[in-house]
Amino acid sequence: MQISVVWTINARTASADRAVEHLAEIAEEGFRRVWCTQMPNEPDALTMLTVAGWEVPEIEFGTSVLPMQVQHPMLLAQRALTTNAVIGPRLHLGLGLSHQVVTEGMWGVSYKRPVQRTNEYLDGLLPLLNSEKVSAAGELITTRGSLTLRDVPATPVYLAALGPKMLGIAGSRTSGTVTWMTGPKTLRDHIVPNLRAAAVGAGREESAVRTVAMLPVAVTDDVVGARAAAGEQFAMYDNLPSYKAMLDREGFTGPADAAIIGDEASVAEQITTLGSYGVDEFVGILFDRDPEVRARTRALLRTLDE
Repeated sequence: MQISVVWTINARTASADRAVEHLAEIAEEGFRRVWCTQMPNEPDALTMLTVAGWEVPEIEFGTSVLPMQVQHPMLLAQRALTTNAVIGPRLHLGLGLSHQVVTEGMWGVSYKRPVQRTNEYLDGLLPLLNSEKVSAAGELITTRGSLTLRDVPATPVYLAALGPKMLGIAGSRTSGTVTWMTGPKTLRDHIVPNLRAAAVGAGREESAVRTVAMLPVAVTDDVVGARAAAGEQFAMYDNLPSYKAMLDREGFTGPADAAIIGDEASVAEQITTLGSYGVDEFVGILFDRDPEVRARTRALLRTLDE
């Protein structure tokens, strides 16, 4: 199982210098890939990773996740291929539908028919990423035309999928799924088997799809304090239906229970267990604000990377 971490972009300043400095530190520590989140009120992740990727070679990037509703498939294909043209084939494009409170409350875009919207979005996006001409007329999204970018490697596309229908799309049409706030039993019994079954049902190999699991993690002796901090930082996810469903499925009382917390032996065991359940890549979100805890956590994660 590959081990990655979230690369944090300063949400207030979007400082390119600081972003490059932070990325270089992660690369020097030996991590092979970082994932960057995209909140609706934060700096543009693709822009920042393109700038930083130009300065810091070799390390790969994933987005978790870029919202589909606010950018047409042709625009996203332009942006993704431009990024790969600048930094080389190092981008893993994680996409999602965000949440109803964001799409309708902030953007004024309907959240209805998410499965149809996703399929129609991929109908336009996937051919363009492969330098193909597309003519896909949908009820919600229509994409016609082609891009002049040529000889740019296509980027793998991952779909933020938690429910059976979205997992079906991810398994049959993309490189896999990226999960958040999803515990080990749910990954083992729901996410991994449904994703792989969809791949096989579409005539693909199980190995054609990957499960990328993102969870908060902290290596610390103060388990109680870290658990309380996780509960405070991630409280909002208890109010988002898609994540709430995963927490309830796992039997968690709240987001704090999803965090992987403990000493080196305990955290290593919990993460290793995810690999035995079929998770292909674990992405740690280092949430503890203590620099010593963060350094201790990164040190352990590096030893677990295969």
